[in-house]
Amino acid sequence: MSKHTDPAAGENGENTTHFGFRDVPESQKASMVREVFDTVASKYDLMNDLMSGGIHRLWKDTFINELKPRPGMKLLDVAGGTGDIAFRFLKNGGGSVTVCDINYEMLHVGRDRAADHGILKNINWTVGDAQKLPLPDHSVDAYTIAFGIRNVTRIEEALSEAFRVLRPGGKFQCLEFSKVVVPGFDKLYDTYSFKLLPEIGRFIAGNREAYQYLAESIRKFPDQETFASMIRAAGFERVKYRNLSGGIAAIHSGWRV
Repeated sequence: MSKHTDPAAGENGENTTHFGFRDVPESQKASMVREVFDTVASKYDLMNDLMSGGIHRLWKDTFINELKPRPGMKLLDVAGGTGDIAFRFLKNGGGSVTVCDINYEMLHVGRDRAADHGILKNINWTVGDAQKLPLPDHSVDAYTIAFGIRNVTRIEEALSEAFRVLRPGGKFQCLEFSKVVVPGFDKLYDTYSFKLLPEIGRFIAGNREAYQYLAESIRKFPDQETFASMIRAAGFERVKYRNLSGGIAAIHSGWRV
């Protein structure tokens, strides 16, 4: 994630980062992102349906299939407040999961959904920052984050924390919107993202600005190769990625050896 020192952006030349296409002081981004997700928490599934054309459900199924849950596996799912990944993990034979999200409203939605589906065992919910996880070193077998890492202020710190909490032999796996690799399709996707999506968000969710930010945040996220390099720099080995739907999204993975 690009960041720079800009004396005009914050007091005492505070480092800035992007919030969509805007540069903002690093100290303000987390609260700004939290406000966005406070407003869309109750419509999170609808939000992802709009942003992916409903295909995010298939992407998440593929994501879990690649993780290969097994009995006894301990998963930390970061930025997974509504439980989409956690529920799939448990349904597919995973052992136990801790869902960690910085946004209480998202966790509230997830807990309600878990209760509605009778998912009461082997799942814990905790408020926490991806950049400073409330877990001890070497405490989980797998770390997942789906559609959350692009909203982190300092991605490098989140990756370092993922490495810290994983046991040797543990797997890091990330699902995120990425760079379209199909010639011509990128222009069509841009038109949808920047012209149609914010208006749909205004009509359905009553919040055009939140959907505008979400579209912009996708474009500011590093491309597949750049993000893979960042994962390697955090210490992970056997790093690879898999494009989904022509690069609209990608699954990145790596191992703590």
